[in-house]
Amino acid sequence: MKKNQAADDDDEDLNDTNYDEFNGYAGSLFSSGPYEKDDEEADAIYAALDKRMDERRKERREQREKEEIEKYRMERPKIQQQFSDLKRKLAEVTEEEWLSIPEVGDARNKRQRNPRYEKLTPVPDSFFAKHLQTGENHTSVDPRQTVSLITPYPGGLHTPYPGGMTPVLMTPGTDELDMRKIDLSRNTLMDMRLSQVSDSVSGQTVVDPKGYLTDLNSMIPTHGGDINDIKKARLLLKSVRETNPHHPPAWIASARLEEVTGKLQVARNLIMKGTEMCPKSEDVWLEAARLQPGDTAKAVVAQAVRHLPQSVRIYIRAAELETDIRAKKRVLRKALEHVPNSVRLWKAAVELEEPEDARIMLSRAVECCPTSVELWLALARLETYENARKVLNKARENIPTDRHIWITAAKLEEANGNTQMVEKIIDRAITSLRANGVEINREQWIQDAEECDRAGSVATCQAVMRAVIGIGIEEEDRKHTWMEDADSCVAHNALECARAIYAYALQVFPSKKSVWLRAAYFEKNHGTRESLEALLQRAVAHCPKAEVLWLMGAKSKWLAGDVTLPTGRRRSGTSLGWWPAASRTPSD
Repeated sequence: MKKNQAADDDDEDLNDTNYDEFNGYAGSLFSSGPYEKDDEEADAIYAALDKRMDERRKERREQREKEEIEKYRMERPKIQQQFSDLKRKLAEVTEEEWLSIPEVGDARNKRQRNPRYEKLTPVPDSFFAKHLQTGENHTSVDPRQTVSLITPYPGGLHTPYPGGMTPVLMTPGTDELDMRKIDLSRNTLMDMRLSQVSDSVSGQTVVDPKGYLTDLNSMIPTHGGDINDIKKARLLLKSVRETNPHHPPAWIASARLEEVTGKLQVARNLIMKGTEMCPKSEDVWLEAARLQPGDTAKAVVAQAVRHLPQSVRIYIRAAELETDIRAKKRVLRKALEHVPNSVRLWKAAVELEEPEDARIMLSRAVECCPTSVELWLALARLETYENARKVLNKARENIPTDRHIWITAAKLEEANGNTQMVEKIIDRAITSLRANGVEINREQWIQDAEECDRAGSVATCQAVMRAVIGIGIEEEDRKHTWMEDADSCVAHNALECARAIYAYALQVFPSKKSVWLRAAYFEKNHGTRESLEALLQRAVAHCPKAEVLWLMGAKSKWLAGDVTLPTGRRRSGTSLGWWPAASRTPSD
């Protein structure tokens, strides 16, 4: 019994490493006893409790551990993190800077492994002048000895080849310095250096001495971007092309990048590859035609027409590439067979034709494009008076909402002497457009009237101004707005429009002295003496007590050699302003 107890005592591990202040020894108190079912259930319950308690504190514990780790990393960052911002700047390092970075252990014997470049320092003239006083001889470079020159001069005084001590700069016994020979020696030295660089050991020419500066000038890039930026852009566009080869802007941008950098053939190859990947892209074909030379561009456009027979821009480009007028006409007529409803193609084709052929072509054009106002108006301009009226009537039937057809009809009647029809046509135009739901835009109609004025259609411009001058204006703002409109017309050199505005304003405000004055000043500056006097006679009739109007009329007649002061004096005899005016007239 004692032996078994001693054996159990020996099995217990009572070492300090197995002892805990809180739990005691790690060993179980009943490890020697049997492990029954009750013990298993108890262990399971304790394990479940421990797991439950661990889950309750898990989130808080993980948060605390995370904060401790972050705090530790902030206090003791890794070397990789310390230089992360500097690593980004490595992208700005040029290739020359990379090559100039020394390797590890490259500091020893650097002078022997990397000999310094030769430095040539010109000898100052004061040095020669100083040694002239001592009677010493000086050396210069002998052109016959330049072939054997290997080692540079230390300071420019000693030469390592024989014969270098020949006194040539000055004659012994004289104090005169030959500066011409000094310049000759310097030129000889430069020629020797260029000769050494131009002929290498392998026989290949490295530098052309005669065209050295020209070569340097040709090395200047013709583009404005940096080399690194161009490389980055080239890689980026290459990635876009590989990722989405059917994206037309990627091919166009790549070709233009190579064109800017001077690689025109690479740009042509890229854009032709783009036409293969994007055969239905109009922009790619047009870019390919732009980059290719003459005949090749025609072939490219012909290929584009086969892929895009409905493209108007490609047909226009094909016509532009042709130099012969007949070839241009042939291309455009072929295009109109495929796209007969293109106004742009019809206009381009009509511009190349003679007036009679253009009239026939426009007759067909308005049938294919009945909603084009420009084609209808162009046809009306080429027709006779009766036919032009018929054309404009058909145009109004097809396009009842366009004002230009009505204005053109009014100009046609004015040009043929039917000025009484102009006012009726403009009034009918306003009524018809409103009936078709068109809003009368006052500013647009005034602009049309100014164009008619500049074109010489005076009656039309005046009729338009009378029809639209009062549209969309409040009653209290009429005078101010109309005066501004008149000033605007004068500024745009539309004098008849301004005259029509003043005439309409005088009808609405016949007793406004300020309106009469503005109209009088307008006639004085831009009209004739007869129109001014007629206006002033009407003005004094409506405003008989307006002294300034009488004076303006009197001055105009006095300058013309006539005097009307007595009439004005009878109307306004008490006014003191008449006496200075009367003193200037011989009759008074």
